[in-house]
Amino acid sequence: MRMRKKKNLIPRMERCEAYQIKDPYDRKGHWRELMPEARELRVELGCGKGRFTAETAKAEPDVLFIAIEKVPDAMVVAMERAARENLRNVWFVDADVNQLPEFFESGEVSRIYINFCDPWPKSNQAKRRLTHGNFLTLYRKVLVPEGQIHFKSDNEKLFAFSVEEIPQFGFTLSEVTDDLHADGPKGVMTDYEAKFYELGTPIHRLVATMQPWEEPKQEKNDEKQP
Repeated sequence: MRMRKKKNLIPRMERCEAYQIKDPYDRKGHWRELMPEARELRVELGCGKGRFTAETAKAEPDVLFIAIEKVPDAMVVAMERAARENLRNVWFVDADVNQLPEFFESGEVSRIYINFCDPWPKSNQAKRRLTHGNFLTLYRKVLVPEGQIHFKSDNEKLFAFSVEEIPQFGFTLSEVTDDLHADGPKGVMTDYEAKFYELGTPIHRLVATMQPWEEPKQEKNDEKQP
């Protein structure tokens, strides 16, 4: 669902600008300076309105959280949530996921959260899925050894695709489930997840842990013989 544009977006962004990182490229390799005492740095891809972001950051105040969201109308709501909670361990970046290696140094990120991303259901859209190999190779560039991806989705086909795709790029899977909340609410939910739960929609989840891996070399096309 496309978010309606907010007429008062700019003044709202300005009121909570302390939570926005406007120079992410300059932060590469220096994110820990935001919170030197943090035990690790985690990144959320597509934080939306920030329910998961704020509640997770509040629950783990010794972890530095960077939330990435390319829709300002959603990100401002997330920043306002962080401001209301007076959180001191979370910041937001208005950017696209494909810029991760430009923002973060190799081994700078301990965990990546991917919650309810666009499933891009058509076969010719597969490369746009955030669990496609193209993105997995980007995550490998910023994760620490044995760093993790925590992935949740309500889309059965996307999840099935992800279970097949992720291990092919040097990750081992654990905590794989097709019904996370079967025995009652578990963990911090996103806004969408809470709605899905009330509707009885099963939530799929997995944890992927990065292992040593070498990307297969692409074979060159044989030269045409005269």
